Amino acid sequence: MKNEWFASWFDTPYYHTLYKNRDEKEARQFVINLVEHLELDKPNHILDLACGRGRHSVTLNELGYNVLGVDLSAESIASASKNKSNTLNFSVHDMRTVIEGEQFGAIFNLFTSFGYFDETNDNERVLNSVHSMLASQGILVIDFMNANRVINNLVETEIKTINNITFNISRRYDGKHIFKDIKFRDCNESFHYTERVQALKKIDFEQLLSDCDFEILRTFGDFNLSEYNANSSDRLIIIARKK
Repeated sequence: MKNEWFASWFDTPYYHTLYKNRDEKEARQFVINLVEHLELDKPNHILDLACGRGRHSVTLNELGYNVLGVDLSAESIASASKNKSNTLNFSVHDMRTVIEGEQFGAIFNLFTSFGYFDETNDNERVLNSVHSMLASQGILVIDFMNANRVINNLVETEIKTINNITFNISRRYDGKHIFKDIKFRDCNESFHYTERVQALKKIDFEQLLSDCDFEILRTFGDFNLSEYNANSSDRLIIIARKK
């Protein structure tokens, strides 16, 4: 299998440097808002799918849930595993495949961790795997960018200096994907990585989820769970249930 962009970029220390200033307080409150809305029984087995370094997993666990966080990045899982306990575990895993022997009451896929793949049928592979791992009437939460707003407000160029590294960032949209080119130098060496995410819109998720036997219960437009507006919302947050 060829090396997919996310497999290399997410496993570098530079990825975590570039995104080190993410709002941890906001992420924590988002998870609290979701849990209050969903009213999931405790304890319940929850999968944090594409968990990164586990910030959402940790909050879910603190709220009383038995959590497994998985991610393709071994570096991220090594970092997340520092928080392991009897009710919080982490593992390297490809979201397109089923975790054998596990079943979950809910699966969370947060912070635009979907639509990374070259082949669109990989989206169905992810959702079919999720469907297999969910218990009867299990809940899937997808938190994705609002592609409409991103496309309409695309910041074409940007420069960020973090930890004495200057990141030159450019963005583009080709009608199907949103690209982010990231160029920088460190230790007298030049680096270039490209993020590529499918510009999936609400109608695309509606079709995908229907095809994979899910029912959409609610959609929200931000981390405070406000109503979704295609033009102005920051996020597209989908709550779906396994049929």
